[in-house]
Amino acid sequence: MKKNKVIVVMPAYNAAKTITKTIGDIPKGLISEIIVVDDHSTDDTVKVARKLGLTVFEHPNNLGYGGNQKTCYWEALKRNPDVVVMLHPDYQYDASLTGELVRPILERRFDVMFGSRIRTREEALAGGMPVTKYYLNRLFCVIENIILGVNFTEHFSGFRAYSRNALKIIPFGRFSNDFVFDQQLMISAIAHNLRVGEIAVPVRYYNESSSIQFWKGIKFLTETLFYLLQYSLWRRRLV
Repeated sequence: MKKNKVIVVMPAYNAAKTITKTIGDIPKGLISEIIVVDDHSTDDTVKVARKLGLTVFEHPNNLGYGGNQKTCYWEALKRNPDVVVMLHPDYQYDASLTGELVRPILERRFDVMFGSRIRTREEALAGGMPVTKYYLNRLFCVIENIILGVNFTEHFSGFRAYSRNALKIIPFGRFSNDFVFDQQLMISAIAHNLRVGEIAVPVRYYNESSSIQFWKGIKFLTETLFYLLQYSLWRRRLV
C-alpha cells in the first residue's frame, strides 16, 4: 500500500527557542518531510533547524507572515504531497495531535482542517491566553461564523492542514503577505465549497510564544472585516 505523503511546513521568524520542542512533539513515522521557511530571523532559527535535519529555506528579506506561508506551500506542492500541515514553530500548538488533524483529510472526509484552542473560556484562560485576546477571538469568531455560514469555535488557528487539491484550488499566491493571509485563505476555501473541519487542541501560551503587536493586530482585525464584507457582497452577487 502506498504511504501517504504528509509534509509539515513551518513559517518561522525568531523561533530558535521553541522550534526544537515543537518538532519533538510531532509523531514519528507520520511525516515525510518538515520544511522550515525562515523569514529573515535575527536569531539562530536557521542554525537550529538545520541541526535538527529539517529542510530549510531562507528569505533574504522579511516578507511577512503571509509571504512566508506562500513559500511554504509552493515548496510543499513541488513535492506532490497528499496533505500539507502548517504548524507555527512557537510551541503554542500540540503537534502530537498532527495525526488527528490530518486523518479526516486522508480519509477524504474533509479538504481543510484546523486545530481550535477555544473549547471553553476557563480552559483558554487557564492555558495562558490573554483575556483581551480571548474576547476578541470570540467576538470575531461569531462575526465570521455568521458571515461565512459556518459554526467553528476559532478562526485564528496556527495549526492547519490542507489537501493537495485544496492548495491547488485556493489562489493563495494572490493573497496578502501580512497576518490577514490566514483569513483570506479560509474565506477562499469556503467560497470554493471546500469541506472545512476542526479538532480541539489545548491552549499553550509561554513567554516565547509569538504574538501580534498592538497596531499590527488592529490592522489585522480591520483587514479581516474588509475581506468578510467583500465575501458577503460576493455571495449576494453585488460585486
